[in-house]
Amino acid sequence: MNNQTILADNVIAGSIAKFILEGDAEITYWLGRQFWGQGIATRALKDFLAIETARPIFGRVAFDSLGSQKVLEKCGFVRIGADKGFANARQAEVEEYIYKLD
Repeated sequence: MNNQTILADNVIAGSIAKFILEGDAEITYWLGRQFWGQGIATRALKDFLAIETARPIFGRVAFDSLGSQKVLEKCGFVRIGADKGFANARQAEVEEYIYKLD
């Protein structure tokens, strides 16, 4: 596992991590709502992928999280499927899209 803090102007804005799930490398990130829409997540993911070179690497995003879908796509991830998964932030099972970066 590789876990990093996301900083914005020396303030903790969120976190980003790579973990292994069933043998596959996966990326996850969280960003405080006040930091959304400023390009911080995209910049953090691009920087993280420069040092975390495991490929392929997968990302999962809730079907209605358009911002997160755009972040993954701007970083070269391609949507490859859909699934259902438990979203901790929502405390519920949600439809999610699966993305992959080769």
